[in-house]
Amino acid sequence: MGTTQLESVPEPKYWHLKTVLSEALDSEFSVGEILPNERDLAARFGVARATLRQALEQLELEGRLQRRRGVGTTVAPPRVGVAVGTEQHAWPGAAGDAWQPLDCTESVPPSAVAAALETGADESVHTVRRSRVSHGQPVAAELLYVPASSVPDLSGIDAPSGPARARAVLRELQRLELEGEDRAVELGSASAGDAKELDRLPGAPVLVVTTRFFAEGRTAALSVATYRADTCRLTFADSGGVEIHHGPERQAS
Repeated sequence: MGTTQLESVPEPKYWHLKTVLSEALDSEFSVGEILPNERDLAARFGVARATLRQALEQLELEGRLQRRRGVGTTVAPPRVGVAVGTEQHAWPGAAGDAWQPLDCTESVPPSAVAAALETGADESVHTVRRSRVSHGQPVAAELLYVPASSVPDLSGIDAPSGPARARAVLRELQRLELEGEDRAVELGSASAGDAKELDRLPGAPVLVVTTRFFAEGRTAALSVATYRADTCRLTFADSGGVEIHHGPERQAS
């Protein structure tokens, strides 16, 4: 990386530094390579470490860099296209679903979830925990909240928790006629639990996709899925193979 004169640049120093660093990542570094430490980078570019951190944080948010426990800051691979939905509405767990069920418990959901499901403040619901892996790495974690009224025949299932219980809830849910669904996407930061499941640091940028599934004129299930913002490019149709290649031309294929 070469040095640059930042004092006369009208835009914020960290933003210009981010551009310079991004160009260096394209020309001088390979995927997975570890960047020099902050002290060396700050000295090379003649900026305060606080300015450097701002630039690095922005590059991480854009998916150019990854902070890895015990390793440091590395150059990230191109974002992987991850299909959030298909052109045809379907219940979670239907054929072609890429999620893997991990566990299912009965517990009182957060108040916002209870309000969306129109359950009582102290009413327990089935909480299915699922994960999603792409190219050998975890890319998303999901909590699927299902009220007892949506799966009334689940009482015959002996397993109190675990993957078998989760699969049973998903199977029973598909007995309902799905009337529709809606989704909302927002930027967030990884909680301690999400960070552990996604192999990220707490506070790392994530994309939170909330999906409501409708049946019998009500919200029959609610999904809160947390995706790694540094590796995922979300798609909302049958185009999960889309990838963005980082390079001088930055073209999509």
